[in-house]
Amino acid sequence: MLPDCLSAEEERRCRQLLAGTTARLRSRPATAAVLVPLCLVRGVPALLYTLRSRRLVGRHKGDVSFPGGKCDPTDKDVIQTALRETQEELGLEVTKEQVWGVLQPVYDRGKATIVPVLANVGPLDLQSLRPNPEEVDEVFELALAHLLQTQNQGYTHFCQGGHFHYTLPVFLHGPHRVWGLTAIITAFALKLMAPGIYQPCVALPELPRG
Repeated sequence: MLPDCLSAEEERRCRQLLAGTTARLRSRPATAAVLVPLCLVRGVPALLYTLRSRRLVGRHKGDVSFPGGKCDPTDKDVIQTALRETQEELGLEVTKEQVWGVLQPVYDRGKATIVPVLANVGPLDLQSLRPNPEEVDEVFELALAHLLQTQNQGYTHFCQGGHFHYTLPVFLHGPHRVWGLTAIITAFALKLMAPGIYQPCVALPELPRG
């Protein structure tokens, strides 16, 4: 049974588990930060995703992602980066009080460090968002119950030079396939919030213990 991920008790548990990682990483230099927005859509707990604009330059145009972007020298820490980028991309104001903590960083092919910041943004009407068309083509949510169903989980093998290199999780059967670094971050969030339910089909780094 899916726990009440937005209850005060669950929030305390998650904040405590993330406290060490948050203290260690929030002010450490990073390339970019993303917000992992936990929300209620029509009363259902969900994660909020964006579809990056196809007009952007670079490999990640048209990809599913969490709101976020490069750290600015004026940002106090990675939390401020994630909140600022979310406001710029979606017109969504999220306060530091809504942030539960920092998840494990992920690394792209160029070894750049991307730090995920988990926050409860509360009840959300997607129609009220104002996505920046220069950066975002679409905004959509995936219910936690959907993400936790094994039939919606898979994995992708990546090869390099004709040989097996590594395996990453993928989440299926939503409006868009969630894969790559966004799928890894999604898996981190699910493992934190539903540890007795989510059994990833690929190895993930261990979460801190309380």
